[in-house]
Amino acid sequence: MGTDTGTTSGTGAEAVPAELLDNLAMTSFTVIALLSRTAAEHDMSLTQFRMLAILRDRTPTMAELAGFLGLERSSVSGLIDRVARRGLVRRTASRSDGRAVQVSLTDDGHRLAGQVRAEVAGLIGPLIGTLTGAEQRRLTQLLGKMLA
Repeated sequence: MGTDTGTTSGTGAEAVPAELLDNLAMTSFTVIALLSRTAAEHDMSLTQFRMLAILRDRTPTMAELAGFLGLERSSVSGLIDRVARRGLVRRTASRSDGRAVQVSLTDDGHRLAGQVRAEVAGLIGPLIGTLTGAEQRRLTQLLGKMLA
């Protein structure tokens, strides 16, 4: 990991301070653990949980959803089948492309998405509660910049 300078680097990458790398990894592990626990409490996989969050504010085609999730379309079809059996999502023919199928949340899906968002906020709250309002706003900006 770290060298004498306290940095790590990949091939062709700028050096990343070891403490930053460690803190990002630990934050990621902590958030994934909280999300996984919440998903399990609702009898969902983490990928199903991610799909629910993606569909909260958009109606992608199956191909677009596969891209968002980083999965093959065939994997997404089975994923949607399982969640559709629970009455959380529906498939509809695309208005712009008769060959494409769009995926959206049902009313029950929207209710569950809102519920789990509140649950996750309650779990994440203590982590960011140690930051001032200004620090939280700055963290939001920095994370947005990193993910852009």
